Amino acid sequence: MARPALRVDAVLIQAVIAGALSFAHLHDLADAAGQDGWKAWAYPISVDLLLVAAWRRLRSDGPSRLAWCWFVIALVASLGANVATAGFLDLAHPPAWLRFGIAGWPALAFLGGTLLAHSTGDRVPVPPAPAAPAPEVEPDITPDPRPLPEPAPLTAAEDTPALIPAADPTPTAPPVPAALVDHARKVAADHHARTGSRIDTETLRARLGVPPQLADAIAAQLT
Repeated sequence: MARPALRVDAVLIQAVIAGALSFAHLHDLADAAGQDGWKAWAYPISVDLLLVAAWRRLRSDGPSRLAWCWFVIALVASLGANVATAGFLDLAHPPAWLRFGIAGWPALAFLGGTLLAHSTGDRVPVPPAPAAPAPEVEPDITPDPRPLPEPAPLTAAEDTPALIPAADPTPTAPPVPAALVDHARKVAADHHARTGSRIDTETLRARLGVPPQLADAIAAQLT
Protein backbone atom coordinates (compact mmCIF):
# COMPACT_ATOMS: atom_id res chain seq x y z
CA MET A 1 0.00 0.00 0.00
CA ALA A 2 1.53 3.34 -1.08
CA ARG A 3 1.94 6.07 1.52
CA PRO A 4 0.34 9.47 0.80
CA ALA A 5 2.72 12.02 -0.68
CA LEU A 6 1.52 14.79 1.65
CA ARG A 7 1.14 14.04 5.34
CA VAL A 8 -0.77 16.45 7.54
CA ASP A 9 1.09 16.99 10.83
CA ALA A 10 -0.81 18.76 13.63
CA VAL A 11 2.43 19.87 15.29
CA LEU A 12 3.69 21.41 12.03
CA ILE A 13 0.39 23.27 11.52
CA GLN A 14 0.53 24.57 15.08
CA ALA A 15 4.12 25.77 14.55
CA VAL A 16 3.14 27.62 11.38
CA ILE A 17 0.23 29.36 13.15
CA ALA A 18 2.35 30.30 16.17
CA GLY A 19 5.15 31.58 13.94
CA ALA A 20 2.80 33.68 11.85
CA LEU A 21 1.19 35.27 14.91
CA SER A 22 4.55 35.99 16.55
CA PHE A 23 5.85 37.42 13.26
CA ALA A 24 2.83 39.76 13.03
CA HIS A 25 3.15 40.89 16.64
CA LEU A 26 6.83 41.74 16.20
CA HIS A 27 6.02 43.66 13.01
CA ASP A 28 3.25 45.65 14.72
CA LEU A 29 5.49 46.45 17.71
CA ALA A 30 8.36 47.64 15.51
CA ASP A 31 5.99 49.70 13.40
CA ALA A 32 4.48 51.31 16.50
CA ALA A 33 7.99 52.17 17.76
CA GLY A 34 8.71 54.17 14.59
CA GLN A 35 10.32 51.48 12.43
CA ASP A 36 7.99 51.67 9.42
CA GLY A 37 8.23 50.19 5.95
CA TRP A 38 10.64 47.30 5.27
CA LYS A 39 12.33 47.86 8.64
CA ALA A 40 9.20 46.74 10.47
CA TRP A 41 9.30 43.44 8.51
CA ALA A 42 13.01 42.93 9.19
CA TYR A 43 12.60 42.90 12.98
CA PRO A 44 10.56 39.68 13.28
CA ILE A 45 12.93 37.96 10.84
CA SER A 46 15.92 39.00 13.00
CA VAL A 47 14.30 37.75 16.20
CA ASP A 48 13.24 34.42 14.72
CA LEU A 49 16.64 33.83 13.06
CA LEU A 50 18.42 34.42 16.37
CA LEU A 51 16.03 32.03 18.11
CA VAL A 52 16.60 29.33 15.46
CA ALA A 53 20.38 29.84 15.50
CA ALA A 54 20.57 29.42 19.28
CA TRP A 55 18.36 26.32 19.14
CA ARG A 56 20.47 24.73 16.39
CA ARG A 57 23.59 25.44 18.43
CA LEU A 58 22.06 23.63 21.38
CA ARG A 59 21.07 20.68 19.20
CA SER A 60 24.41 20.35 17.39
CA ASP A 61 27.04 21.20 20.04
CA GLY A 62 25.20 20.23 23.20
CA PRO A 63 24.25 22.41 26.17
CA SER A 64 26.31 25.61 26.60
CA ARG A 65 25.83 28.87 28.47
CA LEU A 66 26.34 30.92 25.31
CA ALA A 67 23.59 29.19 23.34
CA TRP A 68 21.18 29.21 26.29
CA CYS A 69 21.80 32.94 26.90
CA TRP A 70 20.93 34.00 23.33
CA PHE A 71 18.04 31.56 23.14
CA VAL A 72 16.48 33.17 26.23
CA ILE A 73 17.10 36.70 24.85
CA ALA A 74 15.36 35.90 21.54
CA LEU A 75 12.53 34.10 23.36
CA VAL A 76 11.95 37.09 25.68
CA ALA A 77 11.88 39.43 22.66
CA SER A 78 9.30 37.26 20.91
CA LEU A 79 7.12 36.77 24.01
CA GLY A 80 7.43 40.45 24.90
CA ALA A 81 6.07 41.46 21.51
CA ASN A 82 3.13 39.08 21.90
CA VAL A 83 2.29 40.49 25.33
CA ALA A 84 2.86 44.13 24.37
CA THR A 85 0.44 43.94 21.42
CA ALA A 86 -2.30 42.43 23.61
CA GLY A 87 -3.31 45.82 24.98
CA PHE A 88 -0.82 46.17 27.85
CA LEU A 89 0.95 49.05 26.07
CA ASP A 90 -0.47 52.05 24.28
CA LEU A 91 1.05 51.47 20.85
CA ALA A 92 -0.30 54.82 19.65
CA HIS A 93 2.04 56.47 22.16
CA PRO A 94 4.86 53.92 22.81
CA PRO A 95 7.09 54.60 25.86
CA ALA A 96 10.68 55.71 25.48
CA TRP A 97 12.17 52.43 26.73
CA LEU A 98 10.29 50.54 24.01
CA ARG A 99 11.68 52.84 21.29
CA PHE A 100 15.14 52.43 22.82
CA GLY A 101 14.88 48.63 22.83
CA ILE A 102 13.58 48.40 19.26
CA ALA A 103 16.31 50.76 18.00
CA GLY A 104 19.08 48.82 19.75
CA TRP A 105 17.88 45.35 18.76
CA PRO A 106 19.78 45.13 15.39
CA ALA A 107 23.15 45.58 17.08
CA LEU A 108 22.24 43.09 19.82
CA ALA A 109 21.03 40.49 17.29
CA PHE A 110 24.18 40.94 15.18
CA LEU A 111 26.36 40.36 18.26
CA GLY A 112 24.43 37.23 19.23
CA GLY A 113 24.53 35.77 15.71
CA THR A 114 28.27 36.41 15.43
CA LEU A 115 29.04 34.76 18.77
CA LEU A 116 26.87 31.75 17.94
CA ALA A 117 28.53 31.31 14.53
CA HIS A 118 32.20 31.93 15.44
CA SER A 119 32.57 30.97 19.11
CA THR A 120 32.99 27.52 20.62
CA GLY A 121 31.31 28.51 23.89
CA ASP A 122 31.68 26.66 27.16
CA ARG A 123 29.92 23.37 27.11
CA VAL A 124 28.33 21.94 30.21
CA PRO A 125 30.50 18.95 31.20
CA VAL A 126 28.74 15.64 30.84
CA PRO A 127 29.72 13.06 33.44
CA PRO A 128 31.40 10.03 31.89
CA ALA A 129 29.52 6.79 31.79
CA PRO A 130 30.61 4.27 34.42
CA ALA A 131 33.05 1.74 33.11
CA ALA A 132 31.72 -1.74 32.60
CA PRO A 133 33.10 -4.24 35.12
CA ALA A 134 35.75 -6.55 33.80
CA PRO A 135 34.50 -10.07 33.14
CA GLU A 136 35.49 -12.59 35.74
CA VAL A 137 37.99 -15.11 34.48
CA GLU A 138 37.26 -18.60 35.71
CA PRO A 139 40.35 -20.56 36.77
CA ASP A 140 41.43 -23.39 34.52
CA ILE A 141 40.68 -26.60 36.41
CA THR A 142 41.50 -28.99 33.57
CA PRO A 143 43.41 -31.92 35.10
CA ASP A 144 46.97 -32.41 33.94
CA PRO A 145 47.15 -35.68 31.90
CA ARG A 146 50.83 -36.15 32.74
CA PRO A 147 51.49 -38.68 35.57
CA LEU A 148 52.97 -37.44 38.80
CA PRO A 149 56.68 -38.32 39.32
CA GLU A 150 57.29 -41.21 41.73
CA PRO A 151 59.22 -40.34 44.88
CA ALA A 152 62.84 -41.48 44.90
CA PRO A 153 63.59 -44.47 47.20
CA LEU A 154 65.19 -43.65 50.50
CA THR A 155 68.79 -44.66 51.05
CA ALA A 156 69.94 -46.56 54.09
CA ALA A 157 71.23 -43.40 55.72
CA GLU A 158 67.98 -41.55 55.09
CA ASP A 159 65.81 -44.53 56.13
CA THR A 160 67.51 -44.89 59.54
CA PRO A 161 66.33 -42.21 61.96
CA ALA A 162 69.06 -40.31 63.75
CA LEU A 163 69.59 -41.37 67.31
CA ILE A 164 69.10 -38.65 69.89
CA PRO A 165 71.62 -38.95 72.73
CA ALA A 166 69.97 -39.68 76.05
CA ALA A 167 70.20 -37.06 78.70
CA ASP A 168 72.48 -37.63 81.66
CA PRO A 169 70.24 -38.90 84.48
CA THR A 170 72.68 -37.60 87.14
CA PRO A 171 71.58 -34.07 88.12
CA THR A 172 74.34 -31.49 88.17
CA ALA A 173 74.87 -29.78 91.51
CA PRO A 174 74.20 -26.04 91.39
CA PRO A 175 77.22 -23.80 91.94
CA VAL A 176 77.54 -22.47 95.49
CA PRO A 177 79.02 -19.01 96.17
CA ALA A 178 81.99 -18.97 98.52
CA ALA A 179 80.37 -16.37 100.77
CA LEU A 180 77.37 -18.64 101.23
CA VAL A 181 79.62 -21.54 102.14
CA ASP A 182 81.42 -19.40 104.77
CA HIS A 183 78.10 -18.33 106.25
CA ALA A 184 76.97 -21.99 106.33
CA ARG A 185 80.14 -22.94 108.24
CA LYS A 186 79.34 -20.32 110.87
CA VAL A 187 75.76 -21.59 111.16
CA ALA A 188 77.03 -25.20 111.49
CA ALA A 189 79.60 -24.18 114.13
CA ASP A 190 76.97 -22.32 116.13
CA HIS A 191 74.64 -25.30 115.96
CA HIS A 192 77.40 -27.65 117.14
CA ALA A 193 78.29 -25.32 120.00
CA ARG A 194 74.70 -25.16 121.21
CA THR A 195 73.61 -28.77 120.69
CA GLY A 196 76.89 -30.66 120.67
CA SER A 197 75.96 -32.46 117.40
CA ARG A 198 76.51 -31.80 113.70
CA ILE A 199 73.85 -29.91 111.87
CA ASP A 200 71.76 -31.95 109.47
CA THR A 201 70.88 -30.90 105.91
CA GLU A 202 67.22 -30.10 106.66
CA THR A 203 68.13 -27.82 109.59
CA LEU A 204 70.84 -26.16 107.49
CA ARG A 205 68.36 -25.52 104.68
CA ALA A 206 65.86 -24.02 107.14
CA ARG A 207 68.51 -21.79 108.74
CA LEU A 208 69.84 -20.55 105.38
CA GLY A 209 66.48 -20.40 103.57
CA VAL A 210 67.78 -22.04 100.37
CA PRO A 211 66.28 -24.72 98.06
CA PRO A 212 66.90 -28.41 98.89
CA GLN A 213 69.39 -28.97 96.03
CA LEU A 214 71.48 -25.98 97.09
CA ALA A 215 71.31 -27.11 100.71
CA ASP A 216 72.66 -30.54 99.69
CA ALA A 217 75.49 -28.92 97.75
CA ILE A 218 76.43 -26.75 100.75
CA ALA A 219 76.28 -29.73 103.16
CA ALA A 220 78.57 -31.68 100.82
CA GLN A 221 81.18 -28.92 101.05
CA LEU A 222 80.93 -28.76 104.85
CA THR A 223 81.92 -32.40 105.29
